[in-house]
Amino acid sequence: MDKKISHLHYITQDVIGLTHSELVNQACKSGVDWVQLRMKNATYNEWLDESLKSEIICRNHHAKLIINDNVLVAKAAKADGVHLGKSDMSPTEARQILGENAIIGGSANSFEDVLKLVNAGVDYVGFGPYRFTVTKQNLSPILGLEGYQSVLEQCEKNGIKIPIIAIGGIKTEDVKPLMEKGVYGIAVSSAINLSDNPTNLIKRFKNKIKFEVDKNSLR
Repeated sequence: MDKKISHLHYITQDVIGLTHSELVNQACKSGVDWVQLRMKNATYNEWLDESLKSEIICRNHHAKLIINDNVLVAKAAKADGVHLGKSDMSPTEARQILGENAIIGGSANSFEDVLKLVNAGVDYVGFGPYRFTVTKQNLSPILGLEGYQSVLEQCEKNGIKIPIIAIGGIKTEDVKPLMEKGVYGIAVSSAINLSDNPTNLIKRFKNKIKFEVDKNSLR
C-alpha cells in the first residue's frame, strides 16, 4: 500500500446536524485526500458503522482513511491506518494487529515524545498543540511557533526525517510560518468543521500548503 503522507490532514469531530460520514463526504468532495475519523464518545458499533460508510466515500475519492485511537475499528473497517494518542495502544502493538502495510501515526508534545514514536516505528507524528483548541480534552502544553522550531531543530540535529504534522487550533494564516519552520504538513479540525463555507476553506488551506511545498522543493 502507498504510505505517502498527505500535507493536509482533515479530522472529523462531533458537529450538530451532521454525521461523521457526512463530514467525510463533504471534505472529500472539497478535495481532501486524507481523513482522520475522530469519534471520541461513540460506541464500538456507532464508530464501526461510520467508519464503514467513510471507507467507501474515501475509496471513491482516492483518499486515505485513518481511524483515531481505535485499532480494532480500523482493522474491521479495513481503514488505511490508525492515529494513536499518547495514552492509547502502543504503535508496536497496533502494528502487530494491523500489519506492516498499515499507516500508523502518533501524537507528540515534545522531542522525547517524537523520539519514542520514531523508535516505535510510526509513519508520521502529529505534533501539537500549536495553540489552544476546544476540540481536545486534557490538552498538552501549548507549543507556539518557538516550540515547533526548537523540536524541529532537535530532529534535524539527530537525523530524524519523519513527517511532522502540526495540529491544534491552526488557521490558514498559520500555514506559512509553520511550514517555513520545517513542519511537513497541517492537521485541521474545527476551522473546517465549524466554517460557514468548509469547501472554500479547504481550498484555501490546500493552496497555501501547496505554495509552501513548491517553494521548499525549489530550495
